[in-house]
Amino acid sequence: MAELALNFTVEHDDFSLTIDEKISLTGITGIFGHSGSGKSTLLKVIAGLEQQAHGKVLLDDEYLFNSEAKTFIAPHQRRIGLVFQNSRLFPHLNVEENLRFGQKRHKNCRLSFAEIVELTQLESLLYKAVTQLSGGEQQRVALARAILAEPRLLLLDEPLSALDDKNKIILLALLDRVKRKLNLPMLYVSHSLDELQQLADKLLVISLGKVIHHGDIHHVIHQLTTNNEILHQTSLSLMVKEHLPEYGLTSLRLGEQQIFIACDSPSDKKKKVRCIIAASDISITLHEPIESSIVNHLHGEITAISHIISSDGANAQMLITVNCSAQPFFVTITTWSAKRLSLMPGQSIFIQFKANAVRSLR
Repeated sequence: MAELALNFTVEHDDFSLTIDEKISLTGITGIFGHSGSGKSTLLKVIAGLEQQAHGKVLLDDEYLFNSEAKTFIAPHQRRIGLVFQNSRLFPHLNVEENLRFGQKRHKNCRLSFAEIVELTQLESLLYKAVTQLSGGEQQRVALARAILAEPRLLLLDEPLSALDDKNKIILLALLDRVKRKLNLPMLYVSHSLDELQQLADKLLVISLGKVIHHGDIHHVIHQLTTNNEILHQTSLSLMVKEHLPEYGLTSLRLGEQQIFIACDSPSDKKKKVRCIIAASDISITLHEPIESSIVNHLHGEITAISHIISSDGANAQMLITVNCSAQPFFVTITTWSAKRLSLMPGQSIFIQFKANAVRSLR
């Protein structure tokens, strides 16, 4: 299994990034953190675009740089693709010419030009000037150009940040298709946890120039939730059980239970659906709600209760962790509600939420 071993420090006047981490190069690893945390600097070191790094980076048993041994492989020799938030296409070339430029950089091509054009849905745009393309179309061209260079690793630096929601959904679905079709490892930088949850297999979180979490995407999101580092939410990957198109719903398997999501277009039954539910969208009831317009109600057991301390020091809300069919769900309710219901760990309860509260890529 290919691995990226990082052990370096970057020092600037007002910023320091120190990384000592090994990243398994399978699937997509999301890199998350607030602005200025060091996400883009990390990609620049891997790509060879950061001159202030000291230490070493080892990719698949090859040192990309080792400052102690004075080893440094030039960026164009690393076989690492890089897609930025702005496409950086050549404005004097049309779409096909931009793509052919990417392919020319790799001598023994294994990937078919036609296959990549089809995969990235660019057939109808080949002869257009890149200046005539929308932002989403330009990003698709930039992605296809990077793939045609046949990199062993693809770096994506907030590639969707300038796009509207519709184009973000299109590009996320496209990246997922590229991942499954080409088995191309990617590092995906974003400050949007929703994007990363829909796409990444693993998540690496950077704060103030240091890695604070690294692991399975759902597990890390739940760590961030219980540590009050993000808006509280439950992250899920569930198989499709059945489609109910006449009601605009799809049901997902959760052990012996199920979750209904609002879905206009059916998903492949063989594919897992990734979804997020905000903790504020889930409520708790002591008895199963029989006559209710809310379609999702799950039986579970409370495993943890903690206070949420607000910025002014108040603790008017509680974070309740509920285990439903071996899946943790996170619920935020008022301290008053928790006291009124006499909630405690080990208690058997029901949670409920609307189908529209389940956010997913669709």
